[in-house]
Order: sequence, then structure tokens, then C-alpha cells
Amino acid sequence: MDQSFLLMLSNLLHLHNSLDPTTSLLSDTLSSTTTVAGASVGTSSASPTSLLTSSSAAPLLFFTIASVLSYIASSKPSSSSSAANTSTPPPSSSSNAVAASDYSVSAFRALSTEHIWSLEAPLRDAQWRSLYGLSYPVFTTVVDKLKPLITPSNLSLPCDYAVAMVLSRLAHGFSAKTLATRYSLEPYLISKITNMVTRLLATRLYPEFIKIPVSRRRLIETTQAFEELTSLPNMCGAIDGSPIKLHKLQRDQKLAGSYKCRYGFPSVLLQVVADHKKIFWDVCVKAPGGTEDANHFRDSLLYNRFTSGDIVWEKVFNVRGHHVRPYIVGDWCYPMMSFLLTPFSPNGMGTPAQNLFDGMLMKGRSVVVEAIGLLKGRWKILQDLNIGLNHAPQTIVACCVLHNLCQIAREPEPELWKEPDESGPPPRLLDSEKSFYYFGENLRQALAEDLHQRLSSR
Repeated sequence: MDQSFLLMLSNLLHLHNSLDPTTSLLSDTLSSTTTVAGASVGTSSASPTSLLTSSSAAPLLFFTIASVLSYIASSKPSSSSSAANTSTPPPSSSSNAVAASDYSVSAFRALSTEHIWSLEAPLRDAQWRSLYGLSYPVFTTVVDKLKPLITPSNLSLPCDYAVAMVLSRLAHGFSAKTLATRYSLEPYLISKITNMVTRLLATRLYPEFIKIPVSRRRLIETTQAFEELTSLPNMCGAIDGSPIKLHKLQRDQKLAGSYKCRYGFPSVLLQVVADHKKIFWDVCVKAPGGTEDANHFRDSLLYNRFTSGDIVWEKVFNVRGHHVRPYIVGDWCYPMMSFLLTPFSPNGMGTPAQNLFDGMLMKGRSVVVEAIGLLKGRWKILQDLNIGLNHAPQTIVACCVLHNLCQIAREPEPELWKEPDESGPPPRLLDSEKSFYYFGENLRQALAEDLHQRLSSR
């Protein structure tokens, strides 16, 4: 029994005996003599009935007060217990942060499995895009495709949580250190998970979502769409390069010089070919930012496939006696080839037919410029890549795969990332390219004259 209650009860007994010395409530248990006001008085037994029927008000008053005190005493342990719990030192700050963080596994679980389904689809997907750069259905598609590949790695985090964490980094450009603080994880673990997920996207999912349009159905769809845009037949894609800025580079002057791009910052070079839907059907990241677009193209697998005849285009047009197979278009930084047509003049100094052709060709090329703008606008990490140089290429390719997923799913397009206009001299012609150049030059002239005649007669 509580010590303070015993003390109150003892004082109350003294008060009772002073008011009514004829009875003693503790006689049953004490069987001894109680001293009141300095006199010895013999104790007698008092039943509960005698207490209630006593002529004195003191027993009844005592009984009432004792009952109240007994009730208070019986409820005191629970209150003291809660007080003890309140006074218990809180858990460590790190565990507290994990429990309270909006980015904890439990919070993610609540958002993805409970709260997410209580929202209307547009609101749900808008919230998901703000966090991870894509809608919830597209996110689940990515997780479903990566889960069988991630599970064997014995990752210490749930697969969907790890993918969400990497997507948030790609979408917002967070560094590993920033995410480590936000997710209450070690920076090395953030980097490890980022490298694993981006590697799987860039290698295992690449063949599924980045494909050359060789099938007849897709080729016809692509060339017809480009013809509606440009009035040029059999155009199947547009090529361009873009420097991906590196957040920092090793302090090596020789290395820094090769990675410094035409805009003055260290970078690696991205080369993409896009179709009319701004979907990439070829991606290459093999060169430092200081490399010319033409040289990067010549070093790519796509160039080797074109020049070796590995890509078989079944659709062929005849224009003024020339067989026009599907071709891609690029600006004057690329070599003129039979499979890659470039403008006659970068400054509009050609004939009317040539200038008209150049305008239409650049209209077709605009899709790849917009595609790169969408890529960098949607995955902001590509605006200032805070990844180690060894893992930069796979991170860039992974973002291209995710870009295609978003375009295929018709995700809302973000604000375009705008790059400065390109400038530079046309590339020199290699001896091995002369036959491709002459055939391409004749083909380009035939297309320009045919285009001018068709549009002039309307």
C-alpha cells in the first residue's frame, strides 16, 4: 500500500479517536492499547453495523473519508505508472526520426497501401509524381519488373521502398547525403541501392523499352507520323547529343579538359535517337563531354549497325530514281550519310528548294530536342549529375528508360529543360564514309527538289 495513504490513515485515526474515543476501528487487527490525549484507554471491538448506527457523527464521517481515500489510493498506481512512462527517457534521436519521418518504411507503406486508395486517381497520381516523378500505376509497373531482379540481392529494404527512394533521387536530383538524412540511412547504402536500381534499368529493362523500329507496323506508324509533320517520306527518327553536367570531377587537368563541353562545364555526352512521340529508340553514353557529336556517333553501336547493313529496312520509296530507305535526321554537327541526312546550310544560304528542305528537316529534328528537354525536366538529376563518374553512364541510360515508360504511358509532360543553341563547323569526312556521303548527298538533293515541287503545286 502507498506510504502516503498509510500516513493519512494514521492521522485520520487520531482524529477519529479524539472525536469519539468509545470506538476503535483498528481493534480487530491491533488488539492493543491506543493512547489518546495522554490517557490509556482499553480498546473494544466495533462492527461495521455499530459504526453506521453510532450516535456520534465521527464514525460515519471517518468511514466516508476513508472510502474516498481508498478509492484514490487504488487509482494511484496507474497514474504513477503513466507518470513513470512519461518520465522514461525517449528513444534515440535516430530511431525517433525514422518513426516520425514522412520517408520511413511505415509512412511509405501507409501512403502506398492505405492512403493512396482513398484518393481520386488524378489527385493520387499528382501526389505520386511530385514525390517520384511518375504516376502510381507507372511506379507499380517499374516495381513489378524490377522486383524479381532485386529480390536475389537480399536487400535490407523492401523492393518498392528502395525503388521509390531511387526515383525520388532521380526526379529531384538529391545527393546521397541528402537522402541519407531524409531516409535515416547511411550514405553508402543510398549509393549502393541507387547503383543497383539504375544498373538494372539500364541493362535488363533497356531491351524492352528502347528498341529500333524495325518491325513493319511500328516503322510505318513512325514514318507516316514524320511525313505528316515534315512532308518528307521515310523519316524514322531524329538524332542529337546533349552534355550531361557532372557535379564534380576528379582534380586531373588532363581529364578535366576532355570532359569540358562546349558550354564550359565538365560533362559526359549523351546521344539519343527519338521518334515522333519523343520516345528514344537508341541511347548511347560513351564519351566525355568534350567529344564532338560526330565522333561520338561514329563510336556508337548504331553507327556500326548502319554502316555494316545490320539494320534491314523493308520499307523503300522511289524518289526521282533514288531508292529512299528509312533514314534519321540530325543537325550539321553530324556527318552527311545515306542513312543520316543533315541540312544543306546552317544559315539559310541555299537555294529555295534547299532552304525549304532544311526547314522541314529541322522541324523533324525538333522532336529529339523536345525529348531531351523532357528527359532533363522530368529527371532533374541530369541537370547536375551528383553520381560517381563510373556510374554516370548507367544512371543516364536508366533515366532514358524511365522517360520512355512515361511517354508510353502518356504521362503529363513537365516543363522542358532549355539548352543553349548549338554552333560549330560541320565534321570532316572520313575516307570510309565517302560512298555513304555521295549517295546521301544525291538523295538529299532529290528529296529537296521533290518536296519543293509538291508544295509549290498546291
